[in-house]
Amino acid sequence: MNRLLFALVSVFLLSGSLVGYAAEAPSSKESADDAQLKLQSDAWDQAIVRQDRAAIESNMAEDFRQIDGHGNLETKQSFVDGLMDPELTIHPYTVEDFEIRRYGDVALLSGMSRMTGTYKGEDFVSHYRYIDIYV
Repeated sequence: MNRLLFALVSVFLLSGSLVGYAAEAPSSKESADDAQLKLQSDAWDQAIVRQDRAAIESNMAEDFRQIDGHGNLETKQSFVDGLMDPELTIHPYTVEDFEIRRYGDVALLSGMSRMTGTYKGEDFVSHYRYIDIYV
């Protein structure tokens, strides 16, 4: 019985001491940066719906890459050209499960989009998860 009590007390003390090693709360600078990243992400989504080439391109690195669900590689040019297709209409959409993870000067923005619209007169629905990398 004493061993069980000792084991339970040890586990309790150890778990209490590990709480201090949990992830630190973000600094006010990180919180401000995260708020800016969220605004930037929302502006990106709105620019896509508006088909605003300048706003979309300004948020993309020159070496942008996207791999689609079929394994095809999109460059910045091909990605933006696809969005600018006059036969494409994307309805306003929301991002679910939005999350920002920070690793030093790198931020990973992830979420799930449920997008609808029309392409060449046909309705489409697209559900996907994404990760955007900001440095």
